[in-house]
Amino acid sequence: LLFLASVYCAIFSSRLRPPPLNTMGKQPVRLYTKGTFMNYVQSKNGQQDSKALVSIEGVKTKTDVGFYLGKRVAWIYRAHRKRARPTKKHLNKIKVIWGKVVAPHGNNGVVRCKFTKNLPSQATGATLRVMMYPSRV
Repeated sequence: LLFLASVYCAIFSSRLRPPPLNTMGKQPVRLYTKGTFMNYVQSKNGQQDSKALVSIEGVKTKTDVGFYLGKRVAWIYRAHRKRARPTKKHLNKIKVIWGKVVAPHGNNGVVRCKFTKNLPSQATGATLRVMMYPSRV
């Protein structure tokens, strides 16, 4: 009897499962590359919190940076409180600070980014998403 119950569950549970994402040998598409927030732009007399230095994965030279100029950058983080959105049913704690790649910084592929709100210092070393849009091609 236990065997029949397990066979019955295996047959009907497979019908209820959604199809896997990578059907027909295709992988899900990722529209961003990873970047790391390194530090703020600094000088002898202080730091500029409005300009963040980001190291993008796979970018090693100043010429590689040209593709990423103007691309959007997102820092996704979990907040302490839920967002107050009366129109939405599900409230969540996930927030995003958006920015843009503005200029190269040095010769090793680091870029300067300008964010809508300055990134907090707790984001130092955090992973950012460098989106593949807007396209200039």
